[in-house]
Amino acid sequence: MASTSDIRNGLCIRYNNDIYKIVEFLHVKPGKGPAFVRTKMKSVTNGKVLDNTFSAGHKIEDVRVETHKFQYLYNDGEFYHFMNEADYTQIRLLESAIDRTDLMKEGEVVTIQINTEDNMPLSVDLPASVILEVTATEPGIKGNTATNATKPATVESGAEVNVPLFINEGDKIKVETEKGTYKERIKE
Repeated sequence: MASTSDIRNGLCIRYNNDIYKIVEFLHVKPGKGPAFVRTKMKSVTNGKVLDNTFSAGHKIEDVRVETHKFQYLYNDGEFYHFMNEADYTQIRLLESAIDRTDLMKEGEVVTIQINTEDNMPLSVDLPASVILEVTATEPGIKGNTATNATKPATVESGAEVNVPLFINEGDKIKVETEKGTYKERIKE
């Protein structure tokens, strides 16, 4: 058993007969009244996001998880297939267990949290940023580097990302996975 002081991003807890992963949390100490923790939790079984408030000191049942590195292999339309880098075993997951499938490309290494009680995969965490090639966008114009104007671009994984005007097709860019935003152009 854990308490509200143990709440952090990525913590998996058992709540209302389901397993939830803490996505966001905020400890609030109002001037009047007891402290509480405001959380945003995502169900690992169906992907539903739930806002919940726990009073300070409330006991929560945490789920013991292990993290393993897996390589993303392919998507067959219904399932996403991954291979464990340590022992080469393969697992498959539904899209609801993965946050940003549009930013995953084949061969990408991700971290998968697995419930130690029943060896069921709980969630997939992408790296903080990924490097993707731009496959479609309007041509860039020389000198368009001073403004903050952006244009839409489609990357190799199929996601659409707003990029600066100087980015062209074939450029490799770094994309922040949490927000799906452009970070920088990668020079080769």
